[in-house]
Amino acid sequence: MQTFARVLQAFVVSAMVVGVGQGIEAAPAGAAPQIQLPWLSPQPDGVQADGAALADGVTGTMIWSREADTRIPIASIAKAMTALVVINSGDLERSITVPAEAVAYCVRNDGSTAGLAAGEVLTARQLLFAMMLPSGCDAAYTLAESYGPGQDGFIGRMNDTARQIGMGGTGFADPSGLPVPDDYSTYSTPAALIRLGLVAMGQPVFREVASTQTYHLPAGAGNRDHVWKTTNQLLREYPGTIGIKTGSTDAAGACLLFETVRAGIPLIGVVLHSADSGAAAKADAERMLNWAYGPTLAALPTGSTGS
Repeated sequence: MQTFARVLQAFVVSAMVVGVGQGIEAAPAGAAPQIQLPWLSPQPDGVQADGAALADGVTGTMIWSREADTRIPIASIAKAMTALVVINSGDLERSITVPAEAVAYCVRNDGSTAGLAAGEVLTARQLLFAMMLPSGCDAAYTLAESYGPGQDGFIGRMNDTARQIGMGGTGFADPSGLPVPDDYSTYSTPAALIRLGLVAMGQPVFREVASTQTYHLPAGAGNRDHVWKTTNQLLREYPGTIGIKTGSTDAAGACLLFETVRAGIPLIGVVLHSADSGAAAKADAERMLNWAYGPTLAALPTGSTGS
C-alpha cells in the first residue's frame, strides 16, 4: 500500500513534470509554479515572517509562499553564498592568515564572530565552519579577502554566482550580510533563497558544514583552540533538519534558511524578518514544516517516520 510519503513525492514530481512541459523549467526561481497539496489546509497558521517560502527539496517546486518575489534584507544568510563561492573555487586546504582588518571589521560593524585572532592560520575548510556555525563575520571577511582577491572582487563573484544560478531580485554588498554600506544593501527574495539553498546543499562540502552542530578545532602551530557551535536552533531541535543558515540584523529581523528530511521527504524553506529573535524564526519554520509534514507523518505507523 502506497504511503502518504510516496504520494507526496509522486505529487510533487508530477507537478514538476507538468511544469517542464509548459516551459516553466527555464523560468526564474520566482516564476516557479506554486502547488497546493490536496490534503493540506490552504496555508500554515501563525507564521509571522514578512517573507517566507517552502518548497520541495528536490525540484524546488513551491508548496507555499508569502511575498515570494519581494526584496528583503537577508542578513547572515548571505554567508551561504560566500560559502558556495569558496567551495566552487576549490583549494579548500589552502592556508589562510586571518588579517587584522577581519577582527576590526567585526568590531566596527558589531558583527558576530568566530573568535579569530589576527595572525592565526587556518585552512579554508576550517574557516567555512568558523563562518557558518557561529556566523563568524571575521571568517567571512578572511575568506573573501583570500578568494576575491579582496572584498570587492569577492562581492563581484557573489553577484555573478547569483545571476548564474537564477537568483532574481538579489544583490550582495558584503560577504557577511552586515548592513554595509546600509541596511538594505544586501537583499534577496524568498524564491531566490530557495534556489540558493537547493544549489548550495547539492554541494557535499556545503551540506557537511551546514549540517554540523559543533566543530572543534584543537590548538595547532598557527591557531588557537576553537569550539564553534551552530546558531541554528532548528538544526539542534527539529527532527530531520540538515541545515542551513541563520541571519539577524535590525533591518532584516530574524531570518532562517533551512532544509529538513522526514519520512524520506526533503523540504527546503526560508523565513525573512520573522521578529527580533532566532526563536521567532525557528517557530515560523516549525509551523511551516509541521503544516507540510503533519498529514503524512500522522498517516505512517509509529516509528516509521525516520528522522
